[in-house]
Amino acid sequence: KDDPVAREEFLKVMAEQAERMSKLVSDLLSLSKIEMNAVSRPESKVDLLRVIRAEKQHFEWACKQKNVSIRLKLSDSLPPTKGEDEELAQVVRNLVGNAIKYTNQDTEVVLTAKLTSDLPQDPLFRNLTRAIYFGVQDQGDGIPKEHIPRLTERFYRVDSARTRKVGGTGLGLAIVKHILNRHRGIMTIDSEVGVGSTFGVYLPVYD
Repeated sequence: KDDPVAREEFLKVMAEQAERMSKLVSDLLSLSKIEMNAVSRPESKVDLLRVIRAEKQHFEWACKQKNVSIRLKLSDSLPPTKGEDEELAQVVRNLVGNAIKYTNQDTEVVLTAKLTSDLPQDPLFRNLTRAIYFGVQDQGDGIPKEHIPRLTERFYRVDSARTRKVGGTGLGLAIVKHILNRHRGIMTIDSEVGVGSTFGVYLPVYD
């Protein structure tokens, strides 16, 4: 307590750990709530373009810290999807937040939203001819292929030290997966080491 330099350093570490614990508790509570509602399919009409634009504003400070820009490639004619507004905002928030954390400095993150008939091979979409696609592309280090199937597991990390450094809890993609399961949506992950990653979300069109 009598060493000002040591005191500042310890207070900084304590603050960082307290913030990380707060994020962890928040994510666990969020995951628990989503799991409790897993069997009830949301029925509201959601304007995904509005959600994406609103969430983008929350990342201005994080982008400035790394000199990262967010480029929007949004189709103005995008139809609404069926879902719950706040949960889909969480999907956007987690994917964009991850992209900014893991992209390299002085690069851009690209957000794409469009109506597509190029659907992933999945039983959920077997009877559909089109879906809403939302993609988040970064220019980070990429993810080795052997890790991709496990990325949505709770607390799974490709690089634990790096994840701790950027402030991740290891629950973001698990939350995204559970939200999409409830919304009858699908997530795809394409990544190339040394190039970057694209996380794609497919959602049913509101009928």
